[in-house]
Amino acid sequence: MEGNVILIGFMGAGKSTVGKLLARALGHEFVDTDARIEADAGRTIPEIFAAEGEPGFRDLESAALREVLRGGPRVISTGGGVVLRPENREAIRRGGHCVWLAVDPATVWDRVRRETHRPLLRTPDPEGTIRRMLAEREPVYRETAHWCLDTAGRDPESLVREMVDWLHERSA
Repeated sequence: MEGNVILIGFMGAGKSTVGKLLARALGHEFVDTDARIEADAGRTIPEIFAAEGEPGFRDLESAALREVLRGGPRVISTGGGVVLRPENREAIRRGGHCVWLAVDPATVWDRVRRETHRPLLRTPDPEGTIRRMLAEREPVYRETAHWCLDTAGRDPESLVREMVDWLHERSA
């Protein structure tokens, strides 16, 4: 399978977990844009948010996306908000096969509630924040993705098998 595979979706959707397995299955390099941002900045994402706010982080995220889309083939796991900027959505759609890993709010909360590195969830009502943000972003994920894969109740290995089949069909 040629070209990049770009995984989009909300935090906790499983982009990093599934992405690593998919990269192994395809024999591609795996790149996590959040990890790239932290490595390039020499700071954690919460530190970037604290120093530069969300707009500063989004600037770094856009630059990292442009960088990782060059080259390949790669499996690229993106941050949940990368699709907020129209130029990122366009770059993703042109940069490879884009798969949206869809997830429901209850699953997100179950997966991320013990994590401390999610600056956007540092609110009095993190569950409500998840519901609101997911509702706002779902139309943009839908617009960006070439394919949507519902992750509810699915193990990562079955998702990878389904994605490999879909990618092979597109390449045939």
